Amino acid sequence: MKAKKTYAVFGLGRYGTAVAKELVENGSEVIAVDTDQKIVNDMAAYLPVCKCADVTDAEVISRLGIGNIDTVIVCMASNLEASVMAVTLCKEAGVKNVIAKCANEMHQKILLRVGADQVVFPENESGVRLAKNLLSSGFIDMISLSKDVSMVEIDVRDEWIGKDLIELDLRKKYGFNIVAIKNGDHVNVNISPEQALEKDTTLIVIANTAKLAKLK
Repeated sequence: MKAKKTYAVFGLGRYGTAVAKELVENGSEVIAVDTDQKIVNDMAAYLPVCKCADVTDAEVISRLGIGNIDTVIVCMASNLEASVMAVTLCKEAGVKNVIAKCANEMHQKILLRVGADQVVFPENESGVRLAKNLLSSGFIDMISLSKDVSMVEIDVRDEWIGKDLIELDLRKKYGFNIVAIKNGDHVNVNISPEQALEKDTTLIVIANTAKLAKLK
């Protein structure tokens, strides 16, 4: 069984703290880092691994073992230079997935150019939502409709291709309510249960959030 994914969160402002707490509360291994010792002390009760360090220093990145982390979330949008350095050092260390918070579109372009795999605008994406999307590995996007119910986009799996919804019976297996089928930019809400699923198709479903774990 594959080990749980590991995460590092750089910058423990409101956004970074929300991401880190959500990941930790869902059982993920998280290294949380900030340059302010007081913030680190305050967060130590909620985040088991919380360090005061300068992530723009290559030696710090090496000492923390960041190169072994699956995903790093850089939450230092107010300091572009620090964000650029952190993203660059993480990619040089071999981190496969680096997500950076940005302040504006120009910063977004710069962060993508230096290697960020994804850039988020905090006003458009809450830290909690980002964490939920990271935790729901295999899902394209997840939006919480309530505490227990989410709307999720799921890629059609290889074993589903060529089979129709009656045969798959996804509602019985996973508790899904399929509300639309997406092919490219076309979204079809008039779904026929006898329609065979095709490759590169996305299902838009509403489901109990807890049951989504069955698909991980």
